[in-house]
Amino acid sequence: MRIALKAKPLILKVGSAALILGALPGAAIADSARCVEGLWPAAKSAGVTRATFDRAFQGFAPDPEVIEAANFQPEYVKPIGEYIDRAVSDKRVETGKQKLAEYQALVEGLEKRYGVDRHIIVAIWGVESNYGVQPGDKNVIRSLGTLICSGTKAKFARPQLVSALKILQRGDIGFEAMNGSWAGAMGHTQFIPTTYTAYAVDQDGDGKRDIWGNIPDALASTASYLKVSKWRASETWGYEVKLPKGFDPKRVSENTLKPLGDWQKIGIVRVAGEPFPRLSDKASLFAPEGTRGPAFLVLNNFRSILRYNVAKSYALAVGHLADRIKGYGRFVQAWPTDETHLSLEQRTELQRLLIAQGLMTGEPDGVIGPATLEAVRTYQRAKTLPVDGFPSLTILKRLRAETPPPAPPAENQTGSVGEAPPADGGEAPPANADGEQKANAGQE
Repeated sequence: MRIALKAKPLILKVGSAALILGALPGAAIADSARCVEGLWPAAKSAGVTRATFDRAFQGFAPDPEVIEAANFQPEYVKPIGEYIDRAVSDKRVETGKQKLAEYQALVEGLEKRYGVDRHIIVAIWGVESNYGVQPGDKNVIRSLGTLICSGTKAKFARPQLVSALKILQRGDIGFEAMNGSWAGAMGHTQFIPTTYTAYAVDQDGDGKRDIWGNIPDALASTASYLKVSKWRASETWGYEVKLPKGFDPKRVSENTLKPLGDWQKIGIVRVAGEPFPRLSDKASLFAPEGTRGPAFLVLNNFRSILRYNVAKSYALAVGHLADRIKGYGRFVQAWPTDETHLSLEQRTELQRLLIAQGLMTGEPDGVIGPATLEAVRTYQRAKTLPVDGFPSLTILKRLRAETPPPAPPAENQTGSVGEAPPADGGEAPPANADGEQKANAGQE
């Protein structure tokens, strides 16, 4: 569960300049201590004991990486097509199918109890933490305390901190294991503390709602939250549709709700020609790339997913990943490719060419991350081009023209193709060309 918080320029308030820049450490420590003590009255009013409070803040030091993450303004904003490619990769689809089989009894039981499609439950798990591989490694109390004491998104962080302290006091998780994202999203399916407090579930009946290490608790909590978010059983999230010729989706608000029958009357139909199951279902039109990319009529359950994360790209990724886990194919209409929209194949080729020029290392995978952006910047500087780090079609074409084709593979004495040694002398390459595991798409 991600919180959509608008990025803003980094403003260093009292004490935070010392934390970021390493100056005046004594003043920074004093400011932090005063800030922490100022948090006690709200915690006390909520029923938190002084022992729990002191244990949580023992040795507290603000985390500069949290402030950096909270104020990060990326120069490269991923187009939705790239986001979907990353969130609904073939590997994530196959892993989702494996998890669905592994936890079949659990998710079938949750589907019966809460009425939430088991594939959606697994898909949220996949998008939020890559099925528990990347749940976040920052201590939640430290992260939330940092946000408050630095004055960075403090209004959001204050109630989250109080809820986090109450979770610790209840004993659902220990301080050392209470990890999550920089914003305090926790566990396999990334609940923020206030949402956890209201909706988390003790599925296995052990007296603890452990969404960090207990998969049944985490998935049941997700199903519980979707149910109260007005999920409708036995209904889908939406349909990929074909727009009539001459129709301009930009003239229709994404918040306009109409029965599917009304959309059908103006010529909007499903891409494969199947009828809509219920013409009375109310839907809104979502065409993020206008007429140049896939278009969708999204239903009530899409809006329920938005309660989990307010980004429509996220809701689309969850719905599509669920469909792919069910066995359905990719979207029929391709995402656009142009100067600012590279396809997965083009992004992979861009990385391969940057690697060939010695500007980055690893294996190309099409995931644009920090190493790729820095390699593009390095290339731009070397060619005296404007330095913006943007992986554009122009950069790809220049690299194509400058990079010689790869040499044909060597043949051994028997005429069979020999394997080239690893470029790094035998050690395993990084997880991808950016030297990192694929991040879960819910932290974009």
